[in-house]
Amino acid sequence: MKLLFFGTKGYDKTYLIPYMEDEKYAGIHVKFIEAELTPNTAMLAKGYDSVCAFVNMDVGTRTVELLHECGVQMILMRCAGYNNVDLDTAKKLGIRVAHVPGYSPESVAEHAMALALTANRHLHKAYIKVRENNYSLSGLLGVSMYGRTAGIVGTGRIGAAMARICRGFGMRVIAYDRYPNKSLDFAEYVELDELLSGSDLISLHCPLTPETHHMINIDTIGRMKDGVILVNTSRGGLIKTDDLVRGIRENKFFAVGLDVYEEEDGSVYEDMSDEILQHSTVARLLSFPNVIVTSHQGFFTEEAMQAISETTMENALAFEKGEKGPNELF
Repeated sequence: MKLLFFGTKGYDKTYLIPYMEDEKYAGIHVKFIEAELTPNTAMLAKGYDSVCAFVNMDVGTRTVELLHECGVQMILMRCAGYNNVDLDTAKKLGIRVAHVPGYSPESVAEHAMALALTANRHLHKAYIKVRENNYSLSGLLGVSMYGRTAGIVGTGRIGAAMARICRGFGMRVIAYDRYPNKSLDFAEYVELDELLSGSDLISLHCPLTPETHHMINIDTIGRMKDGVILVNTSRGGLIKTDDLVRGIRENKFFAVGLDVYEEEDGSVYEDMSDEILQHSTVARLLSFPNVIVTSHQGFFTEEAMQAISETTMENALAFEKGEKGPNELF
């Protein structure tokens, strides 16, 4: 079985290459390329049985159609999310799709709390000030998390891990999810409106679907407490950026921490330091002193990379053996 990995970085190879040397996967012949999977690059898969893509790639209708023309029978997503994949077209064309449903949820949750703490205590600003020999405390005033209320939107594995972290900080935890997590016996499940109005910290951990797209907008922002801290490590499309900017300008938020944001495709995971940005989304967000933006790195720990690599190769192995793996989507 021939497998083509799109968008391969050096750190991907570090964790994947050991599997190439394992006899267990001897029947899988892998090639790594740097190009990301898009309609413009899909034809590179000609002659391959399967391809592997990541969360930032365009695996929409046209890409899937072109992969089918190339003879690709399997799309392996080395991530949990698959909202960037046209599953209906893949199913219609007989292309199987598998993902990595869980990989160190604590890694993402820890990054979410790191964003909340950094934005709250202005650590990003303090670091720069001290490097310039400026030890003034001006502009660095934060608030204590202890005793405050954390609102967790989405309590799957990552949201549950975030809830446990917040509880460890001595916070009251409330949550919103259509399917409550029974393991969170300390969390109080409420309706979304109550969570928005009652939380000092709101952390988003739900998937991006038509129902959740732009769930944070000018209306829902208006229902939040003044001085709320908002964190998003899930999907950029959960937040309507223009409305977020408006809310920040109107001093609705004490702090905002974003690991994902709209329009990140094309720049995420790439070094754009020598280029002029063609859109202003990130520049607008970074212009605010109470906002911190990171590069979709919540998952990026040794533990998560190991888990992603292992599960991806197990998904490939199931396909190579003619079996249906447990992580296939249909």
